[in-house]
Amino acid sequence: MNITISDAAQNHFRKLLDQQEEGTNIRIFVVNPGTPSAECGVSYCPPNAVEDSDTEVKFEQFSAFVDDVSLPFLDEAEIDYVTDAMGAQLTMKAPNAKMKKVADDAPFIERLDYVIQTQVNPQLASHGGRVTLIEITEDKYAILQFGGGCNGCSMVDVTLKEGIEKQLLALFPDELVGVRDVTEHQHGEHSYY
Repeated sequence: MNITISDAAQNHFRKLLDQQEEGTNIRIFVVNPGTPSAECGVSYCPPNAVEDSDTEVKFEQFSAFVDDVSLPFLDEAEIDYVTDAMGAQLTMKAPNAKMKKVADDAPFIERLDYVIQTQVNPQLASHGGRVTLIEITEDKYAILQFGGGCNGCSMVDVTLKEGIEKQLLALFPDELVGVRDVTEHQHGEHSYY
């Protein structure tokens, strides 16, 4: 379990905690964990709000408590307190909030799907698009379905070959030979237009 809270953020929390009931720490949690709408949050955690199933993560100036549902989704989370021209604000990055991190020895389809959900789709989301992993063929092709803003977009082939395929082949050189769009991978009879 790896949560990072920068010194600046710890100092910020400490100031806030000093105004609370003695013994109050913080709670870090994920709302809607494992879904595209997952959101991380931080709240006060007074002594009477600690549950037996919570995990305590000790920091220099306080402890952070995490409930057992949020725990796997907060691995590699980072909390920082950034000061810029607009003022100061707390930033939270939780790369695994939307989807649990997949073990290195998990089945290939799960590891591939994890990369698509956490790395490929966030890049496509800015265009309103997304891809879904349909299957991996026996000859090591990943069959992807484009949805959202990608559907019918003339740049799909370029995105598929130049972007997604290169990225996935670099990560899985032994397990993949290429990526195909579901529309060019028809089972059985050919489609007539």
